[in-house]
Amino acid sequence: MAYRQFNLLRTRRFGPLFATQFLGAFNDNLYKNALVILITYRLGATTGVSPELLVTAAAGIFILPFFVFSGVAGELADRYDKAMLIRWTKIAEVLIMAAGVIGFALGDVWFLMGVLLLMGTQSAFFGPLKYGILPDHLAEDELVGGNALIEAATFLAILAGTIIGGLFVLKYGGIVMVSAMTVMVAVIGYGASRKIPSTRAGDPSLEIHWNPLTATTRVLVHVAHTRAVFAAVLGIAWFWFLGSAYMAQFPNLAKGVLAADESVVILFLMVFAAGIGAGSLLAGILLHGQISARFVPWAGAAMALFSLDLLQVEMVSSATLRDIPAFLASIAGWRLLADLFGLSLAAGLYVVPLYAILQTRSDPAHCARAIAGLNITDAAFMVASSILGLAALASGVSVPTFLALSGAASLPAALLVTWGVKPSARRQAG
Repeated sequence: MAYRQFNLLRTRRFGPLFATQFLGAFNDNLYKNALVILITYRLGATTGVSPELLVTAAAGIFILPFFVFSGVAGELADRYDKAMLIRWTKIAEVLIMAAGVIGFALGDVWFLMGVLLLMGTQSAFFGPLKYGILPDHLAEDELVGGNALIEAATFLAILAGTIIGGLFVLKYGGIVMVSAMTVMVAVIGYGASRKIPSTRAGDPSLEIHWNPLTATTRVLVHVAHTRAVFAAVLGIAWFWFLGSAYMAQFPNLAKGVLAADESVVILFLMVFAAGIGAGSLLAGILLHGQISARFVPWAGAAMALFSLDLLQVEMVSSATLRDIPAFLASIAGWRLLADLFGLSLAAGLYVVPLYAILQTRSDPAHCARAIAGLNITDAAFMVASSILGLAALASGVSVPTFLALSGAASLPAALLVTWGVKPSARRQAG
């Protein structure tokens, strides 16, 4: 099954979509992190607003369009040819990145924030398309492998964009380099999107509800109507809740608890992304193309166990922040990396079959709207993760304890999700 999974990359029905998705995720995070670093170290002082508040606002600005536009995006994706709509979203990305170049040249934080809002909007419209188009182009026994590759690539793209944006933007000529890169990547992404084969419309007679509140309500009601779909949506949203909780707390864990510098934060991100990528690919190999939730509870148990081991992390006192060699000089450092890799590998194994279950258990005419409902729920869970993290830390809960308890909840979450999708698993097995 492994060779067949990777062979999808050489097919026209999957390869161009894979490239388009990877480049889009890379560009989002390249721009976002470059902006965050610029605000933190250079531009924030020019606004009269604290950099911390601006960085927090940037995260909210990017995610806001997912609440507002996902419903409309899902209806459009079910109404029209998804490949055509993907090309239009990539054209929009090129124009938005061109506006970003102007913002970087002006050094205007508010202009750049506006561009970030447009990026979030473009991503909200692209979301239902990238997962909704997979059942149109892949056979049912290829869906797990296709989702595995998309999920692995997404986290590697997030990692690469985050690191490159942060490393280059403050260097001499870095703003020019980042500006050129965002436009170039967007143009290449558009070129890749032109190779995606057309699809039939899921529901050509569908009425588009341009009122975002109406569209969002209808999408969420439809998702909640089918138990297996609703359970898969909640299960995937839990994955994003936990992932955002960990990634948001890596800087606090490194600096505030382990007395480690920013290079250790990057190390944490690399290990986490590599684990999710490996776990995603492992799901495709173990399931042999079968759409089944049989590994979900085991993955949830592993996530809980590796998370609980974080309770052994102890506060480190050091006059200077430790770099990677100093951090890895102790067994405790290696143990923490093993926990992060084990947790993230289990998370990849956990989430991939849930995407395939969502795609196959949704009515084909409503598949993109089901994905739109997922995107709305994901956004809500990520916001809840941020709020819960702030509340926990403000009440005196340590970072390792917050992460350990959050991860421990993965076991009951996985058991509930498995129960919810059980009819789907039975049918696929039969």
